[in-house]
Amino acid sequence: MIGARHKRTKPMSEMNVVPYIDVMLVLLIIFMVTAPMMMQGIDVDVPQVTSGPLDRDENLEYVVVAVNASGGIFVERGEEAPQAMAIAEVGQYVANVLLAQPGLQVYIRGDNRIDYGTVVAVMASLQNAGVGSVGLITEAPDET
Repeated sequence: MIGARHKRTKPMSEMNVVPYIDVMLVLLIIFMVTAPMMMQGIDVDVPQVTSGPLDRDENLEYVVVAVNASGGIFVERGEEAPQAMAIAEVGQYVANVLLAQPGLQVYIRGDNRIDYGTVVAVMASLQNAGVGSVGLITEAPDET
């Protein structure tokens, strides 16, 4: 084989994506396991009614004002921890947030056992703060 030429092999031009898929699947499993643990909020027994869900833009931030069974008022904004506030403080807080984000959506989550007047007082405070519309959070009744 003195006169034979050695054939050169071309470099492989294909990319191996299997390690990337493995990493993606591991990250997906991690996020699926940890996402339920990241949910924060005040434990509120909301009324159960039959109604359709509100159309909400997932890209917009929102504020939830929660009223628990003992009449405590808490403001939840995005991923922040809930803050206990008085009714007057809620209006001032939301007014300040609305100045920075005019398209902010505001929701009230009231406990089923709370006095109706407390929820109305919170709604009035939000209206005085400049909130045009307030959504009420409820749960669908249990299907048995």
